[in-house]
Amino acid sequence: MEQTIPKLMRKAAQKYPEITAQYSRTKTGDFEERNYHDMLQFALDFAGGLAELGVVRGEKIGLISDNRREWESADVGLLALGAIDCPRGCDASESDLAYILSFAEVTKCIVENAAQLRKLVKIKDKVPLLKLVICFDPVDQAEIDQCKASGMEFYQFYDVTASGHEWRINHPDYVENELDKGQWDELATIIFTSGTTGTPKGVMLTHGNIITQLDEVCERIFLNPGERAVCCLPVWHVFQRAIEYVIFTQGAGIVYSKPIGSILLSDIAKMNPALLPAVPRVFEAVYDGIWRKMRKTGGIVYAMFRFFVAESQLWCAIDRKLRRHTARFGHDYLGFWWPVLVLPWLLLYPPRLLGKWLVFGKIKKMLGKNFRAGIAGGGAYPARIDKFFWAVGINIVEGYGLTETSPVVAVRPIVEPVLRTVGTPVRGVQVRIVDDNGLILGKCKKGSLQVKGGTVMQGYYKRDDLTAKVITADGWFDTGDLAILTVDGEIQLRGRKKDTIVLMGGENIEPQPIEQKICTSQYIDTAVVLGTNAKGEDQRYLVSLILPNQEEIEKYARDNSLIYDTYENLVKSESIVKLIGKEIGELVSTKNGFKPFEKINKFEIITKPFEVGVELSAKQEVMRYRIAEIYKDLITKMYATQ
Repeated sequence: MEQTIPKLMRKAAQKYPEITAQYSRTKTGDFEERNYHDMLQFALDFAGGLAELGVVRGEKIGLISDNRREWESADVGLLALGAIDCPRGCDASESDLAYILSFAEVTKCIVENAAQLRKLVKIKDKVPLLKLVICFDPVDQAEIDQCKASGMEFYQFYDVTASGHEWRINHPDYVENELDKGQWDELATIIFTSGTTGTPKGVMLTHGNIITQLDEVCERIFLNPGERAVCCLPVWHVFQRAIEYVIFTQGAGIVYSKPIGSILLSDIAKMNPALLPAVPRVFEAVYDGIWRKMRKTGGIVYAMFRFFVAESQLWCAIDRKLRRHTARFGHDYLGFWWPVLVLPWLLLYPPRLLGKWLVFGKIKKMLGKNFRAGIAGGGAYPARIDKFFWAVGINIVEGYGLTETSPVVAVRPIVEPVLRTVGTPVRGVQVRIVDDNGLILGKCKKGSLQVKGGTVMQGYYKRDDLTAKVITADGWFDTGDLAILTVDGEIQLRGRKKDTIVLMGGENIEPQPIEQKICTSQYIDTAVVLGTNAKGEDQRYLVSLILPNQEEIEKYARDNSLIYDTYENLVKSESIVKLIGKEIGELVSTKNGFKPFEKINKFEIITKPFEVGVELSAKQEVMRYRIAEIYKDLITKMYATQ
């Protein structure tokens, strides 16, 4: 592998010069193409512009933008000079930006638009080292004047790039020579964690950290030159960033989209991608949309859909058992199971083929004619979603990693995947399971997952104390996740240690399986299970905040002739509260494998959808500490009388 990210991009441009690397939407709704040669030269021109502005090796530069083609140009350009980027998305709050940019000692900052520029102007007194801003989008003169008045120079991105092109002509080979100086162990980026547990920490990643994973990931998640991947995630987050390098090193093209259902599905239909990397919530939204559409259709069509899904899930379960495509935690005695299961396997196959022809083919058509796989990462991938897409013949593979591991620890391969695992560790990465005392456990035993290898970060920026808490003296990183290794060495995740609820009786409970089960109800969009009061004190029983599915609740009201004035009053009505309570009680029960102490004793209904930056992180994971703050009154109410 090449030694740095810019060298990887240069190699790709040399190998695939005329192949389209980027598809960017224009104002007319069409996609403008940029090939590998032009993408690299544009990035190097920007590097020339930065050199003209005085950027030097080791300088830290802010990069505040969502995913777009200019982001890649800025990233590769500044890295080519040996600078270090400190990225963040447009959803970052002023307080987050003030903390990150000042803590990281950022001197220059690249922003996407006027809205981000205004944030910098407001926080300038808290970021004294920041002296220069470059903006991707055009900005009004009034905004520019305010920027300058606050003590910052202002430049338009395309002006810097054009000037950099001329600068490179007058300073031949300067940028290329700086690019060649780059080393494997040089710091490439400081990514501040999304803050699901509090104050963001700056994760220091070298070029080598990021490149290590590309060695094998490209074998498990493979593309052919000229194929496309639709990308809709925030590129400042390391999952999307690594995926983009996976795409570029294989000569494929990125289609820049948005994680908005109508836009994403339209782009997929138009561009026919081979891959769709996304957080689990995106695939959940597709799943929910399919079921919602079928329920609306009703009648024999809905009945057929339910039959074929159930039949196909049963056939797939048998097929996985016989082919060892499901997680194994002991000997499976295939010599016994083949004679027992081969007949039902054969009998169920014709109805499965019929279902693929009548029903599943139409679902697959939504993802285009070239679709190979989706990649679910950045959060827990629910079992019901996993089994559904497997049954309908849509390959969604789950990956696992953290910002601190650059991020890939493991990813389920597109070929020969094993259900409910994230696959084996990639080359260059070791994993082990330990108990609470640090004793190394063998396979098939649940414990804390630790990682060691070339992807593990250098540490937290200016926080040696926090680094020492998570990385042992011999280099093992404590992920904070609970996991178990299968007989074949695949990793199966079992929850987050920090999410583990400990009741007053000493019972340890993982909330995610309960939440995922509750959300299988058509009437419930989101559930957050809690076991502590607003002060963080352990309680005797579990409670839950429930965000209903407004469309399904209103349909239920119409079907049952419920009279109401507002939706808020409807969900508080006795009928709806009973409906939600019945759904929770039936789903979280001993017949579904839950223990008696895992049942939900009380719940409160909320109506405000969760938002990124408020209740959700950039990865669209629930930030539990924020939930505890925002809904402390409701939590207090549920635990008022025990």
